[in-house]
Amino acid sequence: MTEKHPAVYIMASKRNGTLYTGVTSDLPARVWQHKNNLADGFTRKYRVHLLVYFEMHGDMASATLREMRIKEWKRRWKLELIEDANPYWRDLYEDIL
Repeated sequence: MTEKHPAVYIMASKRNGTLYTGVTSDLPARVWQHKNNLADGFTRKYRVHLLVYFEMHGDMASATLREMRIKEWKRRWKLELIEDANPYWRDLYEDIL
């Protein structure tokens, strides 16, 4: 059985571009899917391929709750969250491998 590492993440098309907030139990695999257009839907359609923010959680319930709360936020608040943790909007994918 594979060990789960629940995470909330934000992907972007570019700095201040289109944002996507998601939750997963395997962040490296999920981001790889987004980057390679294997995830149908929003991220493929809008070319949202940069991992600009993530936070790890102890369980999927808390990660899912946090994802739902972030999705309710105003765009400005999401941009501030990203800017505080990643002011240069660097793609964090290599950091999680």
